[in-house]
Amino acid sequence: MTDIRVVVADDQVLVRGSFRLLIDHTPGLVCVGEAGTGREAVEVVRRERPDVVLMDIRMPDMDGIEATREICQGVPRVETRVLVLTTFDLREYVLGALRAGAHGFLMKEALPAELIEGIRQVAAGGRLLAPTAQGQLIDAYVEMPERQVTPLPHITGREREVLILVARGRSNDQIAADLSVSISTVKTHINRLLAKFDGRDRSHLVIAAYEGGLR
Repeated sequence: MTDIRVVVADDQVLVRGSFRLLIDHTPGLVCVGEAGTGREAVEVVRRERPDVVLMDIRMPDMDGIEATREICQGVPRVETRVLVLTTFDLREYVLGALRAGAHGFLMKEALPAELIEGIRQVAAGGRLLAPTAQGQLIDAYVEMPERQVTPLPHITGREREVLILVARGRSNDQIAADLSVSISTVKTHINRLLAKFDGRDRSHLVIAAYEGGLR
């Protein structure tokens, strides 16, 4: 098997060194570069084309969210997947990172085994959202003030109901019970919503409901 190639982006030298040591001593992973600023992260990623970049949020000369946007949405595009690591679980960071295209969000307090598993999961095409980050995302929706609803004419009434329930953190089983439909029907609606919003996972549906002003 080919090693998962990782770049570490963090403005603290000791933190970068610790992550690099962990990665290089884990079978199947190899660190191919480091960056101390957001701009350096973009440059290293475009040069090395790693599978995953561990991205800090607070960095000089372009923060981690903007660097993530450059990597995931900029030109030239790269296939690198971004796993955001931060000591701050502020909801604006969670929302900003996901909007920018991040594929995962973990706290730096995560155990080494959790970080390694996160890298592998994201590299394999999966999505990862720390429980605290998911909670921040749902709270941002639940607590948002009343405001004018942005029309979403491209979704059906039932899809709208499902979208609101997803944003409230309801599971598929709970949504099925709330709407008196089968779980397979709920899954079908969620898959259609993901396609319509070009979303990758449920977190993007929460963002869609939040930005659409749905209650």
